[in-house]
Amino acid sequence: MKLNELLTYLNDHQIYDFTENPIIQSIEMDSREVSNGSLFICIEGYTVDGHNYANKAVENGAVAILAEKEIDVNVPVIIVKDTKRAMALLADIFYGQPTHHMHLIGVTGTNGKTTTTHIIESILNEANKKTGLIGTMYIKIADELKTVKNTTPESLTLQKTFSEMMKKEVSHAIMEVSSHALHLGRIHGCDFNVAVFTNLSQDHLDYHETMKDYQFAKGLLFAQLGNRFNHNEIKVAVLNEDEEASKEYKKMTAAKILTYGIDQQADIMAKDIKMTSQGTQFTLITPNAEKIVTINMVGKFSVYNVLAAVAACLASSIDLQVIIKAIESMVGVRGRFELVDAGQDFTVIVDYAHTPDSLENVLQTIKQFATGRVFCIVGCGGDRDKTKRPLMAKIASDYSDEPIFTSDNPRSEDPLMILKDMEKGVEGLHYHSIPNREEAIQLAVKKAIKGDVILIAGKGHETYQQIGNHTLDFDDKEIAINAIGLFKK
Repeated sequence: MKLNELLTYLNDHQIYDFTENPIIQSIEMDSREVSNGSLFICIEGYTVDGHNYANKAVENGAVAILAEKEIDVNVPVIIVKDTKRAMALLADIFYGQPTHHMHLIGVTGTNGKTTTTHIIESILNEANKKTGLIGTMYIKIADELKTVKNTTPESLTLQKTFSEMMKKEVSHAIMEVSSHALHLGRIHGCDFNVAVFTNLSQDHLDYHETMKDYQFAKGLLFAQLGNRFNHNEIKVAVLNEDEEASKEYKKMTAAKILTYGIDQQADIMAKDIKMTSQGTQFTLITPNAEKIVTINMVGKFSVYNVLAAVAACLASSIDLQVIIKAIESMVGVRGRFELVDAGQDFTVIVDYAHTPDSLENVLQTIKQFATGRVFCIVGCGGDRDKTKRPLMAKIASDYSDEPIFTSDNPRSEDPLMILKDMEKGVEGLHYHSIPNREEAIQLAVKKAIKGDVILIAGKGHETYQQIGNHTLDFDDKEIAINAIGLFKK
């Protein structure tokens, strides 16, 4: 695509040194990824300013620069007020507006996004749909897996990924949509067909500052779902009727609304919930049918995730019998209430719970089937919301017999100071503080006897620890298995 053709889509810009009209072969925001024919976009980030790398980009083959200020280079420079906003628009155009040609489902909320997107993926696969998935754990294009840095990538990466999905004939894509991505405009240009809300509880207040701001950021997904009534392409907002925030999201969207819930009357509901340590049975109620289903997942929060996925797939015209077959055969998601079996006579569970609400939900579920003591190994991430640290500790203390506080990606912070913040919530109560996460897991395994339950919370699927500037290999599941082998054989 010629540069001047691409620029016709920008309403407000200035061009300097436009003596040539090069063909744009690629668009990049990282100078290291630039090659011959690239348009390099200067993004001013939190730690790095892309404007400082414009000359390096030209050396690597960039034939044009998109920036927010004048730069002295020997290629055309296009000046805009907001390069991130312009990047979303140009990326969508450059890659042929791929989301206009597929069915796109977005899932937002504090907890449950990963599990819900994976359940939706399983249902769509059962319906013989070719799927793509973008989320916390990875990007998946059909059967190909790719690593991901953010829950929701930058707009440029997103549109490039959707373009790759189109080339592989993906018909349905599912994406976790984070509050950061919504607030920063990363999903601008994404044409969602269905938007799903799971729940809202305290998280990311280091970024959003207040719960009101956090709630508003999540609501942008529904506000941007579209105001046009097109009966040939109906947009659907899937909302959790049991969540207070859904009242606001109903006001924010012009899309058709489909609700789900357990406690409040909703379009799709679960009644007569019965749970064991291995699974959950309930009556699934939809507008057209009622059916007793059994899922291989535990907890009320798991039922909510299933209901959200069922609603999203009904909104996507998937047959209910196909949906039921898929949810009954699914075995769960890595690092989400994952049972660790190494032949021990006690239960070990690895879960991603890293917010007060999610930790409380998981521990409440465990208390319903635990016959012995409950151990809770939990930490709080460094350089993140400090206000939730004492809350996490208090919840661990309230719902477990042996709370063990430890490190969870301390990043640039001193792990001991993070633990001190947690300990403020449990002054005078019984707990253990062990900075070394492996030693914390080993202590629980050493002390556990038949009938006990060990919850290792916070990291879930993650296979690393971020300590200072170093990223070290660390997998809670592997550490637990090794500890069981060391102390219980």
